[in-house]
Amino acid sequence: MKTTALITGASNGIGLELAKIHASKGGDLVLVARSKSKLDELKSELEKQFGVSVYTIGKDLSAINSAQEVYDEIIKQNIQIDYLINNAGFGDFGMFAERDWNKELEMINLNITTLTQFTKLYLQDMVKRKSGKIMNVASTAAFQSGPTMAVYCATKAYVLSFTEALSNEVSNQGITITALCPGATETGFQAAGGMDESKLFKEKKLPTAKQVADYGYNSMIKGKTVAIHGIMNYIMSNSIRFIPRALVLMVSRKMLDKV
Repeated sequence: MKTTALITGASNGIGLELAKIHASKGGDLVLVARSKSKLDELKSELEKQFGVSVYTIGKDLSAINSAQEVYDEIIKQNIQIDYLINNAGFGDFGMFAERDWNKELEMINLNITTLTQFTKLYLQDMVKRKSGKIMNVASTAAFQSGPTMAVYCATKAYVLSFTEALSNEVSNQGITITALCPGATETGFQAAGGMDESKLFKEKKLPTAKQVADYGYNSMIKGKTVAIHGIMNYIMSNSIRFIPRALVLMVSRKMLDKV
């Protein structure tokens, strides 16, 4: 049966690769990002290569109530969303006291508020149909606090906790909800957040966006609740609970400091 996936932040990185994967399986798409021109280029590519239907929406998802506006537009187009993939998000690097508040507010709005509103809107529809899948892109940053990335790590901790709770709530309703938790990945994320000089990213061979997207998409289809990409990321994320929090903070700070 053909399914339609809504993917936010689909103009590059993991979101773009997720769009390609879904299209390769014959699924239609609704793609949302700030850059409508990039989305339209991707639309042409996917429709030509896979014969699917792609609808694009240019929208700043850090704006309050943007999720409702996207939802309303999709309703007007009479498109049913079977898979919701909340991928859009960004981070920022530096001491909290020195960072720009407006940028941090945009991060909270995008990483938390818009993701939550999209989930609310589409989960209600899925519950009525008793079918559907949601994937929220969190991060291995969700498992510990991150000095110099305090707000970003806190937003991803919210995404993980929120997703796990909802997964339990709908476990007997034909719906699955997955939190994808990538570690450091080869995308434009680190450059946009000013983190490309940190020890976490500098001179390391990182997994590609495609590798993470493949893992995440397969985990969503299987209905996995928490999907941590990479064996070392899995071990580190789960071992944190057995380590004193002060030590975790110290190690986290060292990893995020610039080389």
